[in-house]
Amino acid sequence: QLQLVESGGGSAQANGSVTLSCKMSGDRFNIFWMGWFRQALGKEREGVAAISPSGASELYADGVKDRSRISRNNRANTMSLELSSLKPEDTATYYCAAAYYVGVMQDIDATHFEAWGQGTRVTVSS
Repeated sequence: QLQLVESGGGSAQANGSVTLSCKMSGDRFNIFWMGWFRQALGKEREGVAAISPSGASELYADGVKDRSRISRNNRANTMSLELSSLKPEDTATYYCAAAYYVGVMQDIDATHFEAWGQGTRVTVSS
């Protein structure tokens, strides 16, 4: 059974940075697209970034495109998201997700993803 566990959340200052990590248990990590989503209080879950099984393709939401980087380590079954130039509006619970998706993903759509972590909270103060 696929399990995803996020880590790295916490409190941060505006203009600072945070690195979130996700570890997947189970086999065949390298066949899954991996993604990060976030949900702020009272708002819908939104896609932040996604990365292809090989790591060759990356997708980013417009709001984080120039200040984030997603990466993965297929040997360690881990994925990371570095988010810099933090803003108070980055405050949210961040979720790691896995998708068995054939082809090249064109958008970071939650409906593509089958497995989800429990989330890690990031709070950005000004």
